[in-house]
Amino acid sequence: MTGYIIRRLLQAVVVILGVTMIAFGMEHLLPGGIARAILGPRATQVAINVFDKQNGFDSPIWYQYWVWLDHLLHGNLGFSYKENRSVDSIIASDLPRDVMLVGTSLVLAVLIAIPIGVLQAVKRNQAFDYAGTATSFVLYSMPSYALGLILISVFAIEIKVFPSEAPQQSTVWGMLGHPVGIILPVITLTLVTYALFSRYMRSSAIDSLAQDYIKTARAKGLSERAVLWRHLLRNSLVPVTTLVGISLPAVFTAGLVLEYLFNFQGLGLQYFTAATDDDFPLMLGITVLVGTATVVGNLLADLTYAVLDPRVRY
Repeated sequence: MTGYIIRRLLQAVVVILGVTMIAFGMEHLLPGGIARAILGPRATQVAINVFDKQNGFDSPIWYQYWVWLDHLLHGNLGFSYKENRSVDSIIASDLPRDVMLVGTSLVLAVLIAIPIGVLQAVKRNQAFDYAGTATSFVLYSMPSYALGLILISVFAIEIKVFPSEAPQQSTVWGMLGHPVGIILPVITLTLVTYALFSRYMRSSAIDSLAQDYIKTARAKGLSERAVLWRHLLRNSLVPVTTLVGISLPAVFTAGLVLEYLFNFQGLGLQYFTAATDDDFPLMLGITVLVGTATVVGNLLADLTYAVLDPRVRY
């Protein structure tokens, strides 16, 4: 197990370096250079030369990457000229709210999808299975913003149970002080994520039910509940565990759209604003953060995979 962990850690480091290279290279491929993109199309050549000199953009590209990578390892993600703040301070203030939104939705989606997926597999081709399959297909094929608009129209405009806008407090605890405003964003992201997880859980459980160890467990006289929880569930969780890790960027992408829709003050909305304002240092910092989180999510999924199925270690 130790050797497997070391190999996966080394692979993760290589992939993260690749992510930083791609993100850094794309920023330096901007038409006219970074200085022109930040200072605007009317900036004089003298102003561009001064800006390049002050920020080290006149150095060779490999040296710029080395300096930027060194700053990155020390927690310095750059400086946002539009916000007049460091990128790491912006991320530090907005990230906890994203973790609360995405984390809550992801946990709820998994907790709902696992039992429903198993129950669909047990009751395959019955009314409950057909209803669950239809619901999953509808939610999976529906864009997250469309589902959010429907929930706003029904629960915020027609019934007027929940507000259409998320709480605007600057801290997680401040937002949790007004939980009613968080319900619609969390429900929307949960439903979109649940649809994918439930389909995989159902397919995995159906495949496990056909295995010999399930037949052996039933032949030994174990109760159906013991068979499902002791033998079926653990083996069926293997592909779902991997899916949780690789679906992290998709959850963040849906979160970006929903943050704009519900005016949720998080990194998703911050990234959208940075894109519209040409705030490239902030976009680069958030891109590297999400890319690193994706690699870490895959790493944790692989390690959990190895715990659930010892054959993977070899």
